Amino acid sequence: MHYILAPILTILIATLQAAEPWIIAHRGASHDAPENTLPAFELAWKQGADGIEGDFHLTADKKIVCIHDFDTKRVSGEKLIISQTNLADLQRLDVGSWKSPQWKDVRMPTLDDVLKTVPEKKKIFIEIKSNQEIIPFLIESLKKSNLPREQIVIISFNQKVISTIREQAPDLVANWLTAFHNKSPLSPSVDEIGKTLMQLRASGIGIQADARVDHPFAQNILQQGHGLHVWTVDDGTIAKRFRAMGVASITTNRPAWLRTQLDQGKGAP
Repeated sequence: MHYILAPILTILIATLQAAEPWIIAHRGASHDAPENTLPAFELAWKQGADGIEGDFHLTADKKIVCIHDFDTKRVSGEKLIISQTNLADLQRLDVGSWKSPQWKDVRMPTLDDVLKTVPEKKKIFIEIKSNQEIIPFLIESLKKSNLPREQIVIISFNQKVISTIREQAPDLVANWLTAFHNKSPLSPSVDEIGKTLMQLRASGIGIQADARVDHPFAQNILQQGHGLHVWTVDDGTIAKRFRAMGVASITTNRPAWLRTQLDQGKGAP
């Protein structure tokens, strides 16, 4: 029995690893449009992205808004602290002009707004920037959207957010994010990552596209049964290298361009 199953399992693993990774648009098609805005997300879909990634905070009046930073200075020129400001005051700001005059008067969307853009069978990676206080409001928003659970991926650097999601909404995919320290060997190590994922009961890991990550590192994560995702890649050679490792998704600012790069190098590491 084992002699029969072993080659079948080997073929199955090889097939899964050979699958093309999802191309996830980082803050939307943010190379071409203002990040974390509806134009950026809508453009990502037009560019053929398999999914979008956006950053989300809880406002003072308990609404979920899409913006990366903890304040609005970089994208609007006016500094308002997200957690201390009501949604209406945040949405009066122009968050598009900083990118280009053509995006003048673009406003900050809510999570509800962004969820409405997601086409059938496409993915949304929801990066939580707030603490676990946001989770009940997040779950309610997702229920209201009627978006199938298989299209939703929750991601966060905050370990407590991931563990709480897995406790309160175990049907949701929740991936822990980590960056690596500028020292050798890699820190956190593959063993440390594995232990953290088990403790959090996380669905997978989203790692920084660090040149020190190699095939054995990736295989270790995959063989533990965890999903492996990589961010943020705007280089065709790097994307091909991670594809060869078997990552499930590659997050990029340039979804259409990166897909072209990958299509040109199918079968190449």
